Amino acid sequence: MTTSKPGVTATTPDIGLSAANVQGVVALLSRLLADEHVLYTRLRNYHWNVVGMAFGPLHGLFQEQYEALEGDIDEIAERIRSLGAPAPGTMTEFLQLTTLSERPGEYPDDRTMVANLVADHEAIIRHLRSDVRATDEQYDDMGTSDFLTGLMEKHEKMAWMLRAHIEQRG
Repeated sequence: MTTSKPGVTATTPDIGLSAANVQGVVALLSRLLADEHVLYTRLRNYHWNVVGMAFGPLHGLFQEQYEALEGDIDEIAERIRSLGAPAPGTMTEFLQLTTLSERPGEYPDDRTMVANLVADHEAIIRHLRSDVRATDEQYDDMGTSDFLTGLMEKHEKMAWMLRAHIEQRG
């Protein structure tokens, strides 16, 4: 026979995290989900609109990255759901939660596209680095901390791959 704790229902996860800690982790994950969506959209935009001598390799690289982010976005939303919270899922919510800025109507040259994407990846990496510590030390959620560490490593590799396109040997 199992006993339930007061205030815990069949739909409320009883995973050893306080409601306040879950709320803190969900807030971090929701912001990350929004940032990932904005970056995903920028990658799609640049994939469609890149021109010039580097069209072929950049068109392919941008597609590779947005396809990778698509899977990560799903994993982030599912992590939020596994903690018992609804995942934000509208463009309005994403634009309210994101730390990245949109650039409507801008169609930069290929080098600027790459530089913008590097900046976005690096902004996400900085947040993730802080969030890894917070989820472990502040919110006692080592599972999410581990999950975020993996995402941070993916973004570090994506930024490196992009950076290699614009770095100059000197």
